[in-house]
Amino acid sequence: MERAPITKKGAEELKKELKRLKTVERPRITQEIATAREHGDLKENAEYHAAREEQSFLEGRIQQLEGILSTAQIIDVASLDVGDRIVFGAKVDLADVETGDELTYEIVGDVEADIEKNKIAISSPIARALIGKEVDDIATVQAPAGVIEYEIVDVRYE
Repeated sequence: MERAPITKKGAEELKKELKRLKTVERPRITQEIATAREHGDLKENAEYHAAREEQSFLEGRIQQLEGILSTAQIIDVASLDVGDRIVFGAKVDLADVETGDELTYEIVGDVEADIEKNKIAISSPIARALIGKEVDDIATVQAPAGVIEYEIVDVRYE
């Protein structure tokens, strides 16, 4: 089985979510089911069916998180000694060569990728183009809209 990489920070966030689901959400839903049962006939009890459905989704998410954490390769990016070279876990400041627009991405594992937080998956085209590059290098990204070139302005590990 292949172990998917995940940052130490990402693993901690998943563990925190797992703990919350088990200690807060699971008891809350169990209580909702018990309360709905008290209302009588379960066949026509919408509250009961909604709570059971929510319980099903919750248990699925708990299993998913436990699976991810049990097989993940947790990488502490702060302990990496790679200099200015871009590797997994790097925060990279980029400048679009054509427009001059600046942006920052953090290269993370697939399960922790979140474009709204500027966290891109190691398997994404942008991350693949950045890996191994250094400050002042140009990374060429083959995007659906065409080729985009980024100048690497800064690389850091937090």
